[in-house]
Amino acid sequence: MTPNIKPLIAGNWKMHGAGGSLEVLKAAAEGFGEAAPAADGVICVPATLLDRASRVVEGTALQTGGQDCHAAEQGAHTGDVSAEMLADAGAAYVIVGHSERRADHGEGDATVAAKAKAAWRAGLTAIICIGETEAQRKAGETFTVLETQMAGSIPGGATASNTVIAYEPVWAIGTGLTPEISDIEAAHAHIRQHLKTQLGAEVADAMRLLYGGSVKPGNAESILSVDNVDGALIGGASLKAEDFLGIARAAG
Repeated sequence: MTPNIKPLIAGNWKMHGAGGSLEVLKAAAEGFGEAAPAADGVICVPATLLDRASRVVEGTALQTGGQDCHAAEQGAHTGDVSAEMLADAGAAYVIVGHSERRADHGEGDATVAAKAKAAWRAGLTAIICIGETEAQRKAGETFTVLETQMAGSIPGGATASNTVIAYEPVWAIGTGLTPEISDIEAAHAHIRQHLKTQLGAEVADAMRLLYGGSVKPGNAESILSVDNVDGALIGGASLKAEDFLGIARAAG
């Protein structure tokens, strides 16, 4: 982790969860403060659950977030949800640019940047996701891909208070595969250095950088001990309170 940066443990339920799942959220919320008193915590739930989820976590150390937002505040965009709607339902964060959105919906860097600006407009913290595919990794293009995505996806005006960067190697998401610790360390160091060029050293040195991709209680301690890893973006393991809290304990 980075000295003087408060870690963030973020869960992403993806397209999982109905009303009965709120018991899992309640258990995670009740246990988070004790499990990770020195960290911030958020679970990003489906939009259908957000209002109820926000009421469940009220008064605890855990917050809620959305998994995506439209760039516009309102309008003729059937099926979309604005950042303002997420905030109205109690969200504090929103994920933008997740690789599954980029792949499934063809979202490019410019779209991601517009959504990040929308998040700020609504008072939300944007968790901007970046990461390379397996083919790009094998071709030795990881750093180039990360630089391109950061340049295109992070708008001017990004600060440590309105933006979090999540590095998620696409090939490690939901596969059970994780990079070598040395690879995670190299990627996060490169991200931090590039952010200094893009946003300035003061902003870059304070910005939280998360690692995501098959993070589990069994590997969380080793991952979170890496320099420049300031928390985790957790997929499947966030669907079980005991697993989410197990990862949170590794953040202290």
